[in-house]
Amino acid sequence: MENRLRDGGAVSEARDILLFSYGTLQFENVQIATFGRVLGGEDDAMPGYRKDMVEITDPAVVATSGERFHPIVSESTNLADEVAGRVFAITEAELAAADAYEVSDYRRVLVGLKSGRSAWAYIKA
Repeated sequence: MENRLRDGGAVSEARDILLFSYGTLQFENVQIATFGRVLGGEDDAMPGYRKDMVEITDPAVVATSGERFHPIVSESTNLADEVAGRVFAITEAELAAADAYEVSDYRRVLVGLKSGRSAWAYIKA
């Protein structure tokens, strides 16, 4: 599948990967530091998950986010639980950048969203 599009003579990577964020990847300063741009996005939610907080000890991540405690989600047995956030269309390179930003407390999984779409999200490892 072709992952690059012509845009005014320049070649740019297609933004056809969905990433769901319920935490610091929604912050404009984190997006600029991680992706080099502010992401557009839409409100959505992850049903079947609950949100807690985790202390981040990586100084680079704390410096980027400005936060020592970050939200983290895990699967819930309560079907009424859901985690609100935003879904973003990103490139493969931006997904790799998000992987590099997230610390080892998180793992990336494909989740179903309330809207019916599927997106990558970072949940408790």
